[in-house]
Amino acid sequence: MSRVIIENVKDADLTHIFECGQVFRWRPYGEGYRGAAGDKSASVSYDSGVFTIDATGGDEDFWRHYFDLDTDYGEIKSALVSSEPRIKAATDYGYGIRILNQDLYETIISFIISQNNNIPRIRKNIEALCDSYGERINDDFAAFPSPEALASAKEDDLAKLRLGYRSRYIIESSKQYLNDGPPSTREGLLSFCGIGPKVADCIMLFGLHQVAAFPIDTWVKHIMNDMYGFDEKDVKGMQRFADERFGELAGYAQQYLFYYYRDRG
Repeated sequence: MSRVIIENVKDADLTHIFECGQVFRWRPYGEGYRGAAGDKSASVSYDSGVFTIDATGGDEDFWRHYFDLDTDYGEIKSALVSSEPRIKAATDYGYGIRILNQDLYETIISFIISQNNNIPRIRKNIEALCDSYGERINDDFAAFPSPEALASAKEDDLAKLRLGYRSRYIIESSKQYLNDGPPSTREGLLSFCGIGPKVADCIMLFGLHQVAAFPIDTWVKHIMNDMYGFDEKDVKGMQRFADERFGELAGYAQQYLFYYYRDRG
């Protein structure tokens, strides 16, 4: 294990980062969080502008990139509020959100698992998958499984991990990932087994870091109805609004709004 210290970080809060719905393998631990990213694990704390990362794998460059520490989130929040003043309450509440740079394949499988699922169960499903098919990182964590491992898995074995109908999606999507290569567009993602528009947009934002993506789930439908009066069935209208009002920063707006509403119940 090695220690990485990154100083002079603004606009960060670990609870905001790890509890905003973008990632599922991190848990509160002491004064910070502990978790895994791909084949690396770490305990992370943040205090007075300093990230302290005790890591098994990954150097400063890896963790700086993973936490998106070279992006000016103060500037992003200012731009969002300038274009849509009503979002200020959300940017203030979730001031420490940063959109992680996650592994694309891990994000694809994680968000396939997330469909029609709740966060505690998603976390259990993902950890069971890692423990069964991933290489051990240390005593606490296993790496996220490789596409090869899950492409060769048996549907019945995945079903034993309580993955249900998602078992076939995981296997077929892993095979397509290997055969066709990593997808780079929304259309490419939609061609994968079990990936619909909402999941594709989540993967665009969290796996491809395409920050103009604006995933619309049940929470976002409620938000758009409550804040802007949209009928909750008018997904196209919500998408147009996000494109016009938030533009290339729509993904950040979605995260601030999502966390603000969901965390407050």
